[in-house]
Amino acid sequence: MTRRRWTLLFSGVLVVVLGLVGGFVQVPYVALGPGPTYDTLGSYDGQQVIQVSGTGTHATSGELRMVTVSEIDQITLFGALGLWMSGNYALQPRELYFPPGQSQQAVNQQNVQEFQESQIDAEVSALRYLHYPIEVVATQVVDGSPADKLIKAGDRIVSVNGKSVASVEDVLNALADTKPGQTIPVSVRTGSQPVRNLRITLGKNPSGTSQGFIGIQPAAQAVVPFKVNVSLTNIGGPSAGLVFALAIVDKLTNSDVNGGMKVAGTGEIDDLGNVSEIGGIPFKLVAARAAGATVFLTPADNCAEAKAHVPAGLRLVKVTSLGSAISELAALKASKPVPGC
Repeated sequence: MTRRRWTLLFSGVLVVVLGLVGGFVQVPYVALGPGPTYDTLGSYDGQQVIQVSGTGTHATSGELRMVTVSEIDQITLFGALGLWMSGNYALQPRELYFPPGQSQQAVNQQNVQEFQESQIDAEVSALRYLHYPIEVVATQVVDGSPADKLIKAGDRIVSVNGKSVASVEDVLNALADTKPGQTIPVSVRTGSQPVRNLRITLGKNPSGTSQGFIGIQPAAQAVVPFKVNVSLTNIGGPSAGLVFALAIVDKLTNSDVNGGMKVAGTGEIDDLGNVSEIGGIPFKLVAARAAGATVFLTPADNCAEAKAHVPAGLRLVKVTSLGSAISELAALKASKPVPGC
């Protein structure tokens, strides 16, 4: 063979090899982009997204959309380049979302658990806002911990270290200045039985902090004669909490929370109704505008990033809590000024 033919043959083989590598070899990145949105006042897959049973609900108008981020894993080199060049996706190192030594299944389970916990916090914060009674219970008791055999899962936590408990934050604050080996008073109630006043000697905290360890997982719950359920599944993360809470308030009151507007939003919420920042805000803004939203409820700590990526036609409204979100939406409905980003 001539030198020219050898060169052509080598080039052809090289192209084939590069094509196989680019088309089949996966890269250690995930692609993030705009995900699907869901109107929490509407229905999905034939069911109301927010279902309330055991009490009457009120008609709603407009939309309250939760937004998500699309995460594409196990992508090839060519696939990653194509997604990046589209302008709708960003590439991030895979280890940020799937830590080494942790299986994809474990990560997915954790994301689903966070989503479920966000539903609980949304329900509690909404019902607290509506002045329903709230109590804190021990959802789990760690085997072999100081609380084991003394507190049962499901027990109501009445007070810790001499301080009355009405939120998860109250439990954490009551233990903030304690030390392992310290004995503190804890009052609990099982069902309708009388309150039990205990003395518990705190153990070493497994998290490595110097704070004493009691061995319970506290969670707030509303004491109401009805049930609230979210029908969405296969969604991960805690960032839908604010919108879930708004939808619950809207369904249980005659206040028309969003005033018939097409509103989207995001933000993790705790049982007290405080809203904290989340990730993926640029993609969520794009998804919200594509779904027709004109207002986006933005956690205060996400404002700077949101302002730099807001699409045309989408108004950012800064919120810090469930109460502030409801107030700002009422102000928008009345054509009054609201804090932007």
